[in-house]
Amino acid sequence: MLELIILIVAFVLLILVVVWLPVLRQSHKVEVVDNTQRDDTNIRLYHEHKREIEKDFEQSNIDDESYQYLLSELDKSLLQDIEVNKVASAKENMVNKPLSLMWPAALSLFIIIFSFVLYSKSGAYQELSQPMQTAQASNNPQQQALQQTKSLLILTTQEPDNSEAWYSLGQSYIGLGEYQQALNAYDQVIRIEGETADLFGAKAQAYYYKNNQKINTVVQALIDKALAIDAADPSTNILIGMHSFISEDYEKAIRHWQLVVDTGRSNVNSQALIEAITEAKQRLTSTAAQVVDEIQGPQLHIEVQLSAELQAKLALGDDKVVFVYAIAADAKKGRMPLAAVKMNISDLPTSIVLNDSRAMTPQAKLSDVDSVHVYAIVSASGGAGIKPGDYKAELLNVEVNSLKPLNLIINDIVE
Repeated sequence: MLELIILIVAFVLLILVVVWLPVLRQSHKVEVVDNTQRDDTNIRLYHEHKREIEKDFEQSNIDDESYQYLLSELDKSLLQDIEVNKVASAKENMVNKPLSLMWPAALSLFIIIFSFVLYSKSGAYQELSQPMQTAQASNNPQQQALQQTKSLLILTTQEPDNSEAWYSLGQSYIGLGEYQQALNAYDQVIRIEGETADLFGAKAQAYYYKNNQKINTVVQALIDKALAIDAADPSTNILIGMHSFISEDYEKAIRHWQLVVDTGRSNVNSQALIEAITEAKQRLTSTAAQVVDEIQGPQLHIEVQLSAELQAKLALGDDKVVFVYAIAADAKKGRMPLAAVKMNISDLPTSIVLNDSRAMTPQAKLSDVDSVHVYAIVSASGGAGIKPGDYKAELLNVEVNSLKPLNLIINDIVE
């Protein structure tokens, strides 16, 4: 800012120098032109020419008529020279006349006043008059966030029913790490607009960060409320995906992030989520490759999902338990699951792998048989086994060495 002030002052001074320079110069050069010497010279030449004409007349070199004519022309020439000299003298004296100080003084005053008015109207005065701390703060993200929070606090005080201001205040507190204040701000939004999925999701995020990025019963309760209202709520699914990614459950992270991307909502940064999904897929591929290298034997890749009808039916209920397992196709080998995975409905759809690492006992593994029956069960009671009231999907007589992906769509109710 100091450099700008110096530049403005220097520019004004330069203009003033240009205005005053002619006046300063003429004060040393003013002189009055004296043309009397030129007149004397013309008169002296006149008399010389006249004597020559008279001498020629006396010597009869010219007649009387020529004599009179030459004298007349000589007189006329003298008068013309004197007149021309007089005009030239007047012009030179006019040129050398001292310049008045009035016009440069008036012009200088105009330049100064005009510069000040233009400077004030353009707003530069207000900008330059602000403390240097303000300029420095504008480059500091933390200071910007604090300033924004202060402005929102003033706005919410003036307009206590402005839900957008309260929501922005909550987001601002999240950025500052003031999670309890963020929760209070979100509660104000709920007071004004009522309970919505995005507000429960926002509160879940605030509690999640407040709880050192851990999902406890409070966070889970808010997640459940948000998903019960809108199963595709962006803030809630992004939170679940982020927690799953941190926990190295990349399949679950991909599933929840992809759900948000597929909704195509305008308030979501889809590009950032797509990049996160790509990273999760890369890590999942790397992890799966390591598992395959470490585990020998059959690998059954299974896609598990609910039918659209069942998903709509169970969406508003409790988060039920889902069992996915394989038993020997040969009944003589018993009904003990050779490999099993337990999850919740909220985890679906998902991809899993049944192999010897999923065995319940070392004595009963997938590698011990040639074919299996594969089941996916939504348990009404939460216990293992297939009971009336459960929902199921099944694939029978699947070869354990099959490389073809299996697809289980849970839809049938157990009678």
